Amino acid sequence: MNDTIFGKIIRREIPATIVYEDDEVLGFKDIAPQAPVHVLFIPKQVHVPTLDDLTPDQATLVGKLVLAAAHYARHEGFADKGYRVVMNCRDDAGQTVYHIHLHLLAGAALGHFGAPGG
Repeated sequence: MNDTIFGKIIRREIPATIVYEDDEVLGFKDIAPQAPVHVLFIPKQVHVPTLDDLTPDQATLVGKLVLAAAHYARHEGFADKGYRVVMNCRDDAGQTVYHIHLHLLAGAALGHFGAPGG
C-alpha cells in the first residue's frame, strides 16, 4: 500500500485541490507553491518511489505525466507564454515525497535554475 501523502490524496483520505484527473494521472495544486501556478502530477495506479526506481516497462508512465501537464497548460491558457516541468530524484535534488511526481510551474517569468544551493 502507498502510505505517502500522495497515496492518501489518491484515496481521498486527505484533501487536495484537484485540478486534473484521468484514469491514470491525478493533478493537484502544490501546498507550498514555488510559482503562481504550481501543480503536481502523479500516477494513480502505480507507486514508484523515485525516477531511479522506474523499470523499462514503466516508461510510458512518465510520458503520461508529461502529457497530462501539457494538456493542463493548454486548457488553462498559459501554454503559449510558457511553463516548466520538473521531476526531482532523491534528497539532493529536493524530492520530499517518495512517489514519482512532475511539477508544473507557470504564471510568471521563471528565469534560469539549476545552480547548486540556489
